[in-house]
Amino acid sequence: MYIGSGWLWPARHIISKNCAPRPAGSEIDLLVIHSISLPPGQFAGSKWIDDLFTNQLDPHAHPYFAQISRLQVSAHFLLDRHGHITQYVPLNLQAWHAGLSSFKGRGNCNDFSIGIELEGDEVTPYTSEQYKSLVRLTRLLREEYPAITKQRIVGHCHIAPERKSDPGDVFAWDWFYEQL
Repeated sequence: MYIGSGWLWPARHIISKNCAPRPAGSEIDLLVIHSISLPPGQFAGSKWIDDLFTNQLDPHAHPYFAQISRLQVSAHFLLDRHGHITQYVPLNLQAWHAGLSSFKGRGNCNDFSIGIELEGDEVTPYTSEQYKSLVRLTRLLREEYPAITKQRIVGHCHIAPERKSDPGDVFAWDWFYEQL
């Protein structure tokens, strides 16, 4: 794996328009881990997630989709249940993954972070394939962006605790940090 022109190679690339330039002079120094499953609690692969991140989610395909189909959200990466990686936004741009957020007193975490979604939910253990891919990807990102220290790798729950609880208590933080 390597990063070239803001893209991970090899990875599946699906371009999301739900992104924006980073503020001038901002340093990428935070990695945020999320979880996502569409419909909730179901792991159907990336199709529905791709559709959500590209503003093509059919609100009639599932009752839950009517609530979220108009959201404009994205992430830099998705790791599906098999550990396959999809990239939606190049690393030089901010993906819209964090929402209203703050890390160590700094707001708008999208400005200075990379967002990784794990296909899953907060109660179902993540797969060994996902952890292996996440470790490899995180190591590579830390080489590219050395300001992302272990202390600056957090869950969505850490930057938006009033709103979010992902990746949940089932995420093996201690094991993950040891692998880095």
